[in-house]
Amino acid sequence: MKTVNEMRLVFDSKSINERFSRVAVGSFISCLDPTVEELTDIKTAVSEAVTNCIVHGYREQMGKIYITVSLTENNTVKIKIRDKGVGIEDIEQAMTPLFTTSSDERSGLGFSVMESFMDKVRVVSKLQKGTTVTLIKAIGGKSAK
Repeated sequence: MKTVNEMRLVFDSKSINERFSRVAVGSFISCLDPTVEELTDIKTAVSEAVTNCIVHGYREQMGKIYITVSLTENNTVKIKIRDKGVGIEDIEQAMTPLFTTSSDERSGLGFSVMESFMDKVRVVSKLQKGTTVTLIKAIGGKSAK
């Protein structure tokens, strides 16, 4: 898949920036003319991934969140969301619905939500090095320019 356009964001792991990430990614992919449903799906998945970085990746610390969004010639959106936080010890367990490492009232559905809204979700993580979540979704409509 040849990339025809790409953007990169870096921002602090503050909860207020979760909203910014949704809007920025949504605005960037608008050139593909996604449906309202496609746009909502992508923004929701981005929100979940960024929230995981903030809550689980960095926990009580401040860190940076890195997002790369690539648009391909076949109208596919590829979003990489990365932190340099604590990492995930057992990815399979972490992706199990209702599993959470948080002591507050988190539902443990973040990865399930991402998987339900995107065509593909990949997670790579190393302890004390961080986690990268890759979200992929094909968009109907016009070609990327």
